[in-house]
Amino acid sequence: MLHEFSKYRQRIKQHADAVHLISRVTFHYKRSSLSYFGGVCSRTRGVGVNEYGLPMAVAQVLSQSLAQNLGIQWEPSSRKPKCDCTESWGGCIMEETGVSHSRKFSKCSILEYRDFLQRGGGACLFNRPTKLFEPTECGNGYVEAGEECDCGFHVECYGVCCKKCSLSNGAHCSDGPCCNNTSCLFQPRGYECRDAVNGCDITEYCTGDSGQCPPNLHKQDGYACNQNQGRCYSGECKTRDNQCQYIWGTKASGSDKFCYEKLNTEGTEKGNCGKDGDRWIQCSKHDVFCGFLLCTNLTRAPRIGQLQGEIIPTSFYHQGRVIDCSGAHVVLDDDTDVGYVEDGTPCGPSMMCLDRKCLQIQALNMSSCPLDSKGKVCSGHGVCSNEATCICDFTWAGTDCSIRDPVRNLHPSKDEGPKVNMATSRLIGAVAGTILALGVIFGGTGWGIENVKKRRFDPTQQGPI
Repeated sequence: MLHEFSKYRQRIKQHADAVHLISRVTFHYKRSSLSYFGGVCSRTRGVGVNEYGLPMAVAQVLSQSLAQNLGIQWEPSSRKPKCDCTESWGGCIMEETGVSHSRKFSKCSILEYRDFLQRGGGACLFNRPTKLFEPTECGNGYVEAGEECDCGFHVECYGVCCKKCSLSNGAHCSDGPCCNNTSCLFQPRGYECRDAVNGCDITEYCTGDSGQCPPNLHKQDGYACNQNQGRCYSGECKTRDNQCQYIWGTKASGSDKFCYEKLNTEGTEKGNCGKDGDRWIQCSKHDVFCGFLLCTNLTRAPRIGQLQGEIIPTSFYHQGRVIDCSGAHVVLDDDTDVGYVEDGTPCGPSMMCLDRKCLQIQALNMSSCPLDSKGKVCSGHGVCSNEATCICDFTWAGTDCSIRDPVRNLHPSKDEGPKVNMATSRLIGAVAGTILALGVIFGGTGWGIENVKKRRFDPTQQGPI
């Protein structure tokens, strides 16, 4: 059902960060919900399906399903002491023990969500929704027809900037990272309002005419990252090392290239490019780095998902040393096997993995940002975003970053003010505090608001790998 609903979701014209189905059909899953782990912001994976029932049961199930989309794992009983769940009455939301009426996320859940954001996941969550599906009302936090401002709860307003949904005399804004909280005036153009969280993210600056930070963008797919060892893909820096560490812990790393070249061409349990029925598929020599993920220093159990079968330990004596070429099938609730190299991982010069094939980035046919007369993307003074627009370096402007912008030199970025850490903390708090309420409010409907644009890239102009 999840796969079929994903196909339906891709046909929906309305944008959404995530779309969830609540159905009266009894599921044949081990749980009453199923969603793609870390799938939020994706048109194909930002979905979930949930059983309909009593309001509190639906609220809990939907909360858990949305949390999976946000990169939050289930918590087995063995993790309970470590996760410091202080909710004594109903337990924590992601516990596997079948607690009822849980109302809080544990410390582990909050840390996993923070890690998800810091790795570049959930980029679409930082925008501010523009409307609610309910009657207009002053005090709901949304500026609607007839209002100049709406801070919601009084604690969200800066001083006396907004009174009864009207700006105070002389005030230009009332809230937001680009609103000065003492003068009620816009921060100057060029004021830094959201730091980049990784090498694939883009720092955002205030425009000078709004209290809100611009949309949260990241570099287009295909940019080089991690000192030219990785490639940007959906806002994350993809490398085999990063994937091994994410699954097996910080001491793990990607195996030597020899492991991939030897094992993945054999088409056995120890190395392959997938399975066709009962037969392991041999990788072509061209695709060996996009097949079975081979790592060193594996722990006894993965950090995420469930081990399917056993860890397959393999080692070779190569060039005077013993190399570890171990792997395992690690399956998520949505049946995704993360024991294979992720899409977007580099597999050669100007090449990346997609569906276990090593493809030239040119083959992805992604649109380019504007070029200057010399063929340089963004005139060499900026980066191309996931919306195929140029994000210019600090002292440059224009759609192609060809215009010098001395005005921005007059207003350098400042250290004070809400930036990414504050924004991330607020977002984490908002999710932890409201996701259960959303489950109750929308207990009978599929819901979501999306702000995702297509990832586009012109590899002939960018990325040195």
